[in-house]
Amino acid sequence: MRRPTLAIRWFAMSLALALLAGCATPGTTPDGGRSADQWQAQQERLEALDTWILIGKAGLRTSRETTSANLDWSQHPHYYRMLISGPFGSGRNLLEGREGRFTLTNAEGRFEAPSPESLMQQQLGWSLPVSSLSDWIRGLPADHSDYRLERDERGFPQQLEQDGWQIVYRDWAQVESLWLPRRLSMEYDDLSVTLVVTEWRPVIDD
Repeated sequence: MRRPTLAIRWFAMSLALALLAGCATPGTTPDGGRSADQWQAQQERLEALDTWILIGKAGLRTSRETTSANLDWSQHPHYYRMLISGPFGSGRNLLEGREGRFTLTNAEGRFEAPSPESLMQQQLGWSLPVSSLSDWIRGLPADHSDYRLERDERGFPQQLEQDGWQIVYRDWAQVESLWLPRRLSMEYDDLSVTLVVTEWRPVIDD
């Protein structure tokens, strides 16, 4: 996997501020409200969750650079849309996936590729594990490969290893009766990614 090549060292301070901005979505219960057995009790509903809007920040760090971008993610059963804007997005990049077709649209045009990862690598020079993120962002392992999962003392996911990535769940928020990750970090070799969710809007079928 190629490493990001953008050199925006001056953005380190902005990244630090962005990570501190991981406050709770209005109306959510803070992380300290979690208790034992809650994760197991919500498991089936969490696995069934396939529609949401997520707004947040993504920070990238390597041994040579640190940068970040805004993330606006709309997820549906057969379609997703990720708007990536800011420094490591080099402006505004709209990534869309629908029934096995993936496109990325920016100021340079509209591009297609066999996978979202290869599309991002070709057009942005870096890539995130988009195919697994819809599971990882819910605190679940992806179902396409083996994994190793550790839980905390309350039974919630604490660390997940899959496809060469190490995912650590650092903070949670209760939104519409579901506990969802609010901050997680992911590492692959010397690439470190931090996702901070500033707003969760899950669509839950009661």
